[in-house]
Amino acid sequence: MTVVKHVDVHVEGIVQGVGFRPFVRSLAIRLGLAGRVRGDVNGVHIEIEGALAGVEEFLTALERDAPALSDIERVTVVSGEPAGHRGFTIAASDPSGLRRALVPADTATCDDCLRELADPADRRHRYPFIGCVTCGPRFTIVRGAPYDRPRTTMAGYTLCPACAAEYHAPGNRRFHDHTAGCPACGPRLRLLDARGADLCGDPIACAVTLLHAGRVVAVKGLGGFHLAVPAAHEHAAATLRGRKHREDQPFAVMAADLAQARRLCTIDDTAAGLLTSRARPIVLLPRRPGAPVAAGVAPGHRTLGLLLPYTALHHLLLAELGEPIALAGGDVSGEPIAHTDADALTRLGGIADAFLTHDRPIHVRADDSVLRPMSGEVTVLRRARGYAPEPLPLRHRVPRPVLACGAELNSTICLAAERRAYLSQHLGDLHDQDALRAFAEAIDHYCGLSGIRPDVVAHDLHTGYPSTRHALAIPGADLVGVQHHHAHIASCLADNGDSGPVIGVAFDGLGHGPDGALWGGEFLRADLATYERLGHLTPVPMPAGAIRQPWRMAAAYLRHDHPGLAVVRRNAASWAGVLGRADAPLTSSAARLFDAVSALLGIRDTVTYDGQAAIELEQHADPAETGTYPAAVTLRDLRCAGDLLAVDGGDLVRAAAEDLTAGVPTPVIAGRFHNGVADAIARACQTLRQATGLSAVALSGSVFQNALLLEGTVERLRAAGFRVLRHIRVPPHDGGLSLGQAAVAAARDRA
Repeated sequence: MTVVKHVDVHVEGIVQGVGFRPFVRSLAIRLGLAGRVRGDVNGVHIEIEGALAGVEEFLTALERDAPALSDIERVTVVSGEPAGHRGFTIAASDPSGLRRALVPADTATCDDCLRELADPADRRHRYPFIGCVTCGPRFTIVRGAPYDRPRTTMAGYTLCPACAAEYHAPGNRRFHDHTAGCPACGPRLRLLDARGADLCGDPIACAVTLLHAGRVVAVKGLGGFHLAVPAAHEHAAATLRGRKHREDQPFAVMAADLAQARRLCTIDDTAAGLLTSRARPIVLLPRRPGAPVAAGVAPGHRTLGLLLPYTALHHLLLAELGEPIALAGGDVSGEPIAHTDADALTRLGGIADAFLTHDRPIHVRADDSVLRPMSGEVTVLRRARGYAPEPLPLRHRVPRPVLACGAELNSTICLAAERRAYLSQHLGDLHDQDALRAFAEAIDHYCGLSGIRPDVVAHDLHTGYPSTRHALAIPGADLVGVQHHHAHIASCLADNGDSGPVIGVAFDGLGHGPDGALWGGEFLRADLATYERLGHLTPVPMPAGAIRQPWRMAAAYLRHDHPGLAVVRRNAASWAGVLGRADAPLTSSAARLFDAVSALLGIRDTVTYDGQAAIELEQHADPAETGTYPAAVTLRDLRCAGDLLAVDGGDLVRAAAEDLTAGVPTPVIAGRFHNGVADAIARACQTLRQATGLSAVALSGSVFQNALLLEGTVERLRAAGFRVLRHIRVPPHDGGLSLGQAAVAAARDRA
């Protein structure tokens, strides 16, 4: 006699919007089992019954053969009495209860859809919004959870009979595809002029004609608008740069495929994997000599930010254009990117000549993610489309739900509950009301999707940050202030699933220390809950205006030494005045040290975007240079309060100045400087290991976006026997800070 087994199965993780329920149904039918599956606010609930062997195989295959886009975090199985199910059905989702289901990230158009897109016999031939259950928009169109069509911006599109038949047909690739549509019933493409009037003809063909003529075309993607010009068109690139008031910051370049991309950049297996991944990020790669890219696309850079098409619209546009396009964000001077037609026409009307847009609403802005391969590993420089809002696992349970509000630049927010951290997409710099509004909307949306109502709110100690002011105004929550550089190291620890303690090296621009000083080149003893300052770069005065005028930091380091240097001559009218100011605060900032050397070498006296002087110094450096400038590392007794290790960055500046005076080429000097910083970090950590017994080092802060520095530092630390933690899933700059704040707040709550 056949034994009938019944189990209730609950699956948590990324199991909505990825074809999981159709997969469950197909698996059950194949094994001759009965029951039903439905989505709920926590994930997917399954009732399954049938022969004991079949049920056991079902439970094994459920995780083993799950759809590629799913990510199962937990499966709970409870035995019950047979219910007499006949057949297997997909039931309506249950939207009641506290929301904890995970919303998947947006996913690039899959190969099956691309084949249909190119097939003249297919009814979706050249349809710009083609998609299926395994690809297309997800996070950017979701209004609420569980993930079902009525809770997306596709709710307003009624399926035609052909699409409805696919949607309800088990085994079809669009079975329960909530983004389903076709030319008869789905979103429509339009081409508008700068005043919002329709331009006649095929929108893609007309847009291509405009691009070939050097016009700027705004293109609506998954998370907002891009501004596009042909990548090799010198005049068009210069026009876009001038209209956007983006003097130097590089544009990204989108190539049609890997073959076209390889003509622009050197692409190894790691880079190819990133470019073709479902996330389709921008990947910073070495530019090939003579690559057909206009000088105005990435001036002064040996790298290009390269990406491949991630929507059918991009594929169609690139195929018809026949060449790569340069892309700038659809914003003006650091504002949030435009994501509605009305906003785009208002803010971008003076930049774009035409708008290639559509009527599928974008509910959530999302910039492109940016990654940088480094020695076979990857550093995330911006985490957004393709990755957010998928959660990061936490090693320890969060006792009470936490909201962390991040910093001011590269803003993100983070919600943490149970063993998950929901790090938001990149929200930009909180400089204006639009940015602050997007910041507040992100908090509300993430709370709504995750069902998290924070009891604890973490924030930076800097009360001038808009994010801190927002945190302090939230009623009814326990507030936790987290020192900036401790948050950086905690972010690296959480990123690696480590609790510490470690020697934390936090090198960045500026952050307030508890003593009110401007920290930025710090050596800490840190775990998730606590930290102690063990050392720092020797502080120097930071003249007013130094962040935008790096030559002022060169003056602060050089003082009256080497008066014949070109940097002194270029700024002779103001040099003495800068040195004469007695009210300049002291700073240990590592970023300002890089600024000083950049100005010294004549690379950047002034900057037009954050970090420019240091970025261009790295680009200028000879990566093959092996020489190293020495920097003094001194240590007093760490058992005595206030006695710290000090690394004299001034030694590096003076050595660079001496070589410059002697006629050494500036790329060699820049290379020796980078090597000197890496060497000083390694020697400082060795000294601190002797004093503390710690043998693990965590590297964090914006300065570690520098590949030359990061690779040199990691190599030296590992050679010295250290276990090295570096960022792998979140940015080392302030974009990862909210994760660190959340980790600190949770750890203190556990204590």
